[in-house]
Amino acid sequence: MDQASLPSCYRHPGVQTGITCTRCERPICPECMVSASVGFQCPECVRGGSGTGHAPTANQPRTMAGAVIAPGDPHLLTKILIGLNLVGFLLQLAIGDKFEYAYELLGRAYTPGSASYQGVAEGQWYRLVTSMFLHGGPMHIAFNMLSLWWIGGPLEAALGRARYLALYFVSGLAGSALTYWLAEPNAPSLGASGAIFGLFGATAVLMRKLNYDLRPLIVLLVINLAITFNPWGGIAWQAHIGGLVGGTVIAYAMVHAPRERRAVIQWGTCAAVLLAVLVIVIARTAALT
Repeated sequence: MDQASLPSCYRHPGVQTGITCTRCERPICPECMVSASVGFQCPECVRGGSGTGHAPTANQPRTMAGAVIAPGDPHLLTKILIGLNLVGFLLQLAIGDKFEYAYELLGRAYTPGSASYQGVAEGQWYRLVTSMFLHGGPMHIAFNMLSLWWIGGPLEAALGRARYLALYFVSGLAGSALTYWLAEPNAPSLGASGAIFGLFGATAVLMRKLNYDLRPLIVLLVINLAITFNPWGGIAWQAHIGGLVGGTVIAYAMVHAPRERRAVIQWGTCAAVLLAVLVIVIARTAALT
């Protein structure tokens, strides 16, 4: 079926979907999907009960990744992440270069005003995380935050808050680790791009799962990768690739794990990617010191 001819979710008009409730057959979008023994059900059918004698928790509305749908704003964490990035950028503007030198991603080098080597190799592992909330200028943060708003909200609704937060941070750490490993140790790096590319990869996995047309997303990814590998440099391509790979792997486990072992596979995959990050960081640190 062509995407233009797909029906709209009955609870969210305008949101096209190829999935229907297995009980009432009404079209439902990822935000409304509740995992059932066969296919997905809409929240109304779930609240009506299945009549199969399942425990009360079995009929709780769940995301397509199996998480219980949290009450309140479905995009709460996305807004908080945007807020944290904005706070980090405002601190950069208020405090200046001194703040940026202290928290940007740096392998091992002298920074202006320092009397000794600084960087991850010197035990400053926090830079792998803090650099994810700093940006190189107004255009840099504007582009990243617009991307986070456009693709982060739907992913948060589709995966659930805990899984979405794990996806974001582990993707970001994968990008930081690959940058630390492959970039020159004295080349500073900063930005949320690793985490954002992880969300891009997760969006592709989700769209593929729902049989959506992937061509618009592929075009967007190609454009972003072309910008990443532009001949003028200045962009940490390692963060983009690391985040993209990490996010894709994690998202695949999130939405394709079998129901009976879903949590084990989902969180085990997150742990495996984190272990890979740890191994890379330890090996690179040993090479630099």
